[in-house]
Amino acid sequence: MRLLKLVPDDTNVDFLRWRGFALIVSGLLLAASIFLISTRGLNYGVDFAGGQMMRVEFQQPPQLDRLRGDLNRLDLGDANVQEFGNDRTILIRMPLPEGGEEGANRAAATVRQAIGQAYPGANFLSVDTVSGKVSEELVRAGALALLLAAIGISLYIWIRFEWQFGVGALFSLFHDVTIMLGFFSLTQLEFDLNVIAALLTLIGYSLNDTIVVYDRIRENLRKYRKMEIGPLLNLSANETLSRTIATNVAMMLALGALFLLGPNVIYSFTLALFISVIIGTYSTIYVAAPWLVWLKVTSDSFLPSGGASSAAERIGGKPRNESYDGAKV
Repeated sequence: MRLLKLVPDDTNVDFLRWRGFALIVSGLLLAASIFLISTRGLNYGVDFAGGQMMRVEFQQPPQLDRLRGDLNRLDLGDANVQEFGNDRTILIRMPLPEGGEEGANRAAATVRQAIGQAYPGANFLSVDTVSGKVSEELVRAGALALLLAAIGISLYIWIRFEWQFGVGALFSLFHDVTIMLGFFSLTQLEFDLNVIAALLTLIGYSLNDTIVVYDRIRENLRKYRKMEIGPLLNLSANETLSRTIATNVAMMLALGALFLLGPNVIYSFTLALFISVIIGTYSTIYVAAPWLVWLKVTSDSFLPSGGASSAAERIGGKPRNESYDGAKV
């Protein structure tokens, strides 16, 4: 029985040919993202901005526009309503009222009374209040988690490989996270703890792909001592292409099902992961790998002191009288 091959063994795509164009695209995306974040900011959810979140089950599916209008007439701030799991369960988000805990209790009682009169039989399943102090702590904790994850993984690559690889991985992470934050600033999708989880997943996914390619690059640096760095990076990317495509297809199928069939409450999380797969794959090939060129890495950069044995020498192509299965990953 023949195994299915997503990529032929003799695939030789010249990825690095477009690294100059990719550098311009990445620079423009980074500049636009930083500009959007600094001017428009992020649309923080209740987790980060503070406020009240109520989950209400209605007897009949309510009209969301009418419900939103009824809540806004209470003068408690702009209400955000959305379906939660089904069309009869509604998630209501309200701004944090003044007056601390007493003010929050009064606001919740007012909402209960208004909904009870307008929608008989409505049942409040939960009422959660996030204070300004708690939301500030969540912001700090979320930012610290992203920072420590990026630094920790980059240090691992620095130690596991060489410092040039660590620099490339760190810049690739900065590239991915900044562009994702810029996307959320542009679309003003709600930015909450679910999105933080998606960003942490992005860091892990992007670095996993980067480590696989870096490991193949380091292996090829030892095998092909006389090959130029550009062709060697292309060779490494092509040798791991089968694994990359298989992983991405599996991820896209799962995320596509969540995106089409999942509840609205995880919409931002699913969309962030979907985009992360694309950004993470792009940055591995066109950000992390080209950094090795810009840092002047060559096949002689990591030779041990005292030289290498003649058996390890290669001539820039396949070694003589040896076969190499480039499809293995």
